[in-house]
Amino acid sequence: MKTIIFATKNEGKIREVREIIEDAAVLTMNEAGLDPEIIEDGTTFTENAVIKVKTVYEAARAMGENAPKFDYIMADDSGMEIDFFDKKPGVYSARWLGEDTSYDIKNAIILRDMENVPDEKRTARYVCVIAAIDAAGEVTTTYATAEGRIAHAPSGHGGFGYDPIFEFPGMGTFGDLTPEQKNAVSHRGKALRLMKEALQKELQP
Repeated sequence: MKTIIFATKNEGKIREVREIIEDAAVLTMNEAGLDPEIIEDGTTFTENAVIKVKTVYEAARAMGENAPKFDYIMADDSGMEIDFFDKKPGVYSARWLGEDTSYDIKNAIILRDMENVPDEKRTARYVCVIAAIDAAGEVTTTYATAEGRIAHAPSGHGGFGYDPIFEFPGMGTFGDLTPEQKNAVSHRGKALRLMKEALQKELQP
């Protein structure tokens, strides 16, 4: 079985990754004994995803013989683009309105500021780029979106982040969906499946 180190400390993300790439051992950075400082100073989702995998890759190489064994290091950079806000928060989704501000507060502020915005102007999308780097340092990226709109009120207790206010056509919010339903249509689910397809031969046990 192949080993993938996924560059995140977000438990929600790692659950989604493990559900989709079920034929590989997926480790968090903590489980792999890696904790480099990752400075996400890119201006696009692709730039930030590549920064993450290269930073973790170099941290692993610096450990020499003590480095964790892996076939790939992967990372995602994802976020929400709200058209009414000129595609903000975009790449700054996690840091928008303050990195330590809870998503309950962030979501409440978005809904407040969009209170009187009609449905046709509430369009939004989740964007995800997955980057993978192999042991030789070669990088592969995949890109996907999930198109929807901002709901008028939060709904559901599933998912994480902006999920309770992101409405997917015909299915309610991402907060309403089961993990299986969300993975079938989400930006991250699509990008991960594209990556799995791109690396299909290499990821076979």
